[in-house]
This record gives sequence, C-alpha cells and structure tokens, in this order.
Amino acid sequence: MRTELDIALETIIGQLTSEGQPFETEMLEQDGYSVPVFKNSPPSLAHYFAHFCNEHAEVEFLVDGDTRLTFGETYQAALRVAAGLTHKHGVQKGDRIGIAARNSTNWILAYMGIIMSGGCATLLNGFWGGEELAYGIDLAECSLVLADEGRAKRLDGHDHGAKIVLFGHGGAPAEGLANLWQEEENPGMTAMQMLGQLGPDDLATILYTSGSTGRSKGAYSDHRGVVSGTMSYVSQSAMAKVLLESRGEDVSSQPCALIAVPLFHVTGEVPLFLQSFGIGRKLVLMPRWDATNALELIEAEKVSYFVGVPLMSYEIANHPELGKYDTSSCKSFAAGGAPRPVEHVTKIKEAFPGGFPLLGYGLTETNGVGCGNFNENYLAKPGSTGTASQPLVEVSIIDDDGNHKPQGEVSEVCIRTAANFKGYWKNEEATEAAFTADGFFRTGDLGYLDPEGYLYIVDRKKDIIIRGGENITCIEVEDAIYSHEAVAECSVFGLPDERFGEVPAAVFFTKEGQSLSAEELHAHLSEHIAPFKIPQVHLIWQSDKPLPRLGTQKIDKRTVRTMFAGDLIDA
Repeated sequence: MRTELDIALETIIGQLTSEGQPFETEMLEQDGYSVPVFKNSPPSLAHYFAHFCNEHAEVEFLVDGDTRLTFGETYQAALRVAAGLTHKHGVQKGDRIGIAARNSTNWILAYMGIIMSGGCATLLNGFWGGEELAYGIDLAECSLVLADEGRAKRLDGHDHGAKIVLFGHGGAPAEGLANLWQEEENPGMTAMQMLGQLGPDDLATILYTSGSTGRSKGAYSDHRGVVSGTMSYVSQSAMAKVLLESRGEDVSSQPCALIAVPLFHVTGEVPLFLQSFGIGRKLVLMPRWDATNALELIEAEKVSYFVGVPLMSYEIANHPELGKYDTSSCKSFAAGGAPRPVEHVTKIKEAFPGGFPLLGYGLTETNGVGCGNFNENYLAKPGSTGTASQPLVEVSIIDDDGNHKPQGEVSEVCIRTAANFKGYWKNEEATEAAFTADGFFRTGDLGYLDPEGYLYIVDRKKDIIIRGGENITCIEVEDAIYSHEAVAECSVFGLPDERFGEVPAAVFFTKEGQSLSAEELHAHLSEHIAPFKIPQVHLIWQSDKPLPRLGTQKIDKRTVRTMFAGDLIDA
C-alpha cells in the first residue's frame, strides 16, 4: 500500500513540473523513443554555471581548509582558468582534458574551467597507479591533463599522448592554478564566447567505470545528459523543501554538504558538486576520509547533508566520541555507490534521532540518477533502493531478450532517462550491448519492483553464485555477515567447485577491539540463511586489515577474491 509520504511527494512533484512552473517538462524525441526533459534547463553546464553563480554570487560556496569562496568568487576564478586553458594551452571545443588530482577547491575550478573553455572534463581516477592513469589518458585521447604533483609522479615513465600541466592544492587559487591562470583585461571573454557555441548535444564529460571486471571503460556524456542528471537532483531537493515547509519545518538556513567521496566519481560530481550550484549549497571539502574529522566539520560548518559509501555514515553513527560533537544540523545521511546493509538503517536513525538515513541508486552511466528511498519510507523498506526519481526516470525489469518483466519478477534492472550517457569511448561493441532497442540502459544489476514501484536490488548480474542449480546472491550472504556485531567489512564471491559447479566464499574484517573466528561466523550464519548459502568454514577468511577498494570506494571484490582464494581459482 502506498504511504502518505509517497502520495505527498507525488503531488508536490506534479505541481513543480506543471506548465509554467520551474521544472516544467516536455518530451524529447531521440533514437526512435521519447523521454521527458526539463523545458527550461540550461543548454550546457557552462550556461548552468553562469546562471547560478550569478544568482548566488554573494553566498558562500566552497570551504577547503583556510580557503573560503563565494559562488561569485568561484566563477571569477573559473573564468581565468578557462581563459588560460584557451590562450596558454590551446584548448578547443570538444578536446578531452583530463583531471588527475585529489579533491580540492582547485579540482573544482579545473573542472569548471575545462567546461567553460568548451573542453570535455575527463575525470581520471585519482586512486589509479601510473599505468592505469596512462591507460585512461590514452583511451580518452586526452590532449592535456591537469594533475597534482602526486599523480604526475605516478605517470613518470609511462607513455601517454598528453601534455601534463601541474597544479597544487590550498592557498589562493591564482597560486595553485598559476599554470592555468590567465589575467587579462576581460577574463570572461573566452567563457562568454563559448556560451554562444555550446549546446545540449556537445561532448561534456568522460567518467570511468569502476573496473571491477577488466579494464575501465570511459563513459561519455553530452551536456544534455549531465545537465538533466543535475537538474533531476535539483528538482528532488525542491520537492523535499516544499514537503518540509508543509510540515512546518524551518528550511531557511543555507544547505551545507560535506564532500567525503571522490569528485571524480559520479556521486561526488553530480548530486554533490554540480547540484550545489542549483540549490545554493555550501560545500565543505576534506582531503581524505576520517570519521573524527567529519564530525568536527559537521559541527563547525553546520553540515546539513552527508553522503558517502555506507561504511562512512555507519562509522560516524558508531564513533566512540559521537556524543562530544553537535551534529544536530545534519538531517540527512545518504548512501550511494554500494548497497547499505539493512541493519545500518536503524542504527543510523538511532544515532541521529533528529535526522534520517537516505539511499540513492544511480550509476556512472546514468549520471547518478535512478531511484531514491527517503526518510520514513526508507525505515519502512530498508532493503529497497526506492522508487524511480520523478519526473525524468523510468525503471523497467528487462530480460536478456529485451522483454519487460511484470511486477515481482527478477531480471536485469534497466533505466531510461535523458540523463543517460551516450556510450563508451572507442568501444562501440560495449555501447551497443549496454542499451535495449527501446533506449533503456542495462545496469548489470538484478532486481524486481514491488507493488508500490519500489526497486529491490538482488545482486549484480555477474555475481550470482549458482551452486548445484540453486542461485545464491552475494548481497544476501553479505547482509547476513554484516548482522554480526563484530563485522566491519565483508565480501562474498563464488569459487569453482567440482561437485556443485560453484560454492560461496567470504572474507571479513572485524571492528577495532572485536574478535571473531571463521567457526563463530559460520555458526552465526546458520541462524540467518539457508545452509546451501553459507560458505564452508575453510572458505571463510579473516582479513587483518580493511578490504581493498576501488576508486568509487566500493569493495574491490575481484582483488579480494584473488588475494584470499587465488590458489583455489588457479587450481
């Protein structure tokens, strides 16, 4: 049965998207099918920056250590970076310009400058080694890479076709970005001229897939896709604001988000960074994840919104000194990039009774949009990623033959939206395989829709373990492992078996000060899941350190499997 919140949100979004309203929609015909788009969306990210930086010119935007910039100051700095890229480095419209650096104010200015000079912002994974960085540069055919010192050193000795331009972090942008900075009589001329040339169909960004299977692919998007994804989030925030106002809550304070995820990942780029222009939100940056530092910043900057991989909000909720910090400003604890174990949901709500845990589901290829599960609905259905984000997103469950499956049946989760990427750079075969004939992107996730339209992710399509004809989903086994109070992290995967074809295996890492043997974990699992789903004791390994992660901060299942079960795989 649909909840009161479902009905209220549907009513609000209906009002916001009606004729003459800020998020009015119209249909766009493309490739033989129609998708809704926002009628009044800016035609490009460059137009988006120009409009909202002017609208919020005097409002504080970036907080990065001692650096504080308003939206207006940020835009003025980005104008000079755009001019420098054009005049010093010869950047032309459509050129792929890489960014290889950690999060910082200057990363953001580099991104904006690339877009405003007409380039394609190519977001290289800042956690990659030199060989991987060189591969990403070559794949996207970058002519220029803006790199901090650490990433530039990693590239030493690796062949690639790009010119490396160094920039630094901290201090005044004009200093850290000196190699890109163009002081001229009218520094906005370059960007203003480009506004007349950029449109929705022009190339905007390339982001890289997480690389959990084989080498990363470069997912490229046009401006329509990235702007649509960004405006989808802006509309969701507007919907939430109207809802809270209708409940009598004070929403007059400036929203503020803590950036604890990489900006080169879609979660950091679209819902966090890009959305903030549209809603006038302050962004607080931290150079690396640290739960104590996160609590300090939440208190000092009055952070209202936190998003990270599930482990981050869980670490905050279970921090031994949580009570020392005033976290009352933070009303939303969102998770993205990986499923959140069900037990985390209630624990976060208990730790922050004045706030709510949230869950978003989107992918690099959808520019971060997909589904959302909010507030009391998330508490009621903690195993669901929520409903399709209205008004742009359509979710369908589709089998390998392209048949749309009825409600309740499990098959591949597919998403159709104007925010979808255009394809994988220089990989037509993968691009063709990624879409159905009617324009739905195949996510690679298996799931189903319940009677109210809530999406439940069962597993990654490639991660199903088939043991003697019985399907075992890794997520279900991982959830059972996470239900043990001593477990901090875990990863479940399949191993070849002569008798059953495949059997489940698991690796776990315990919380500080906790102990747990493989035998004890096996006994715990026996109380929660069917025997055929439980790894045998000799296939349960305890790690003495946190599990390796991909650049997106998802656990790197492929590496974990090789580290702990490599001999069994080879055998």
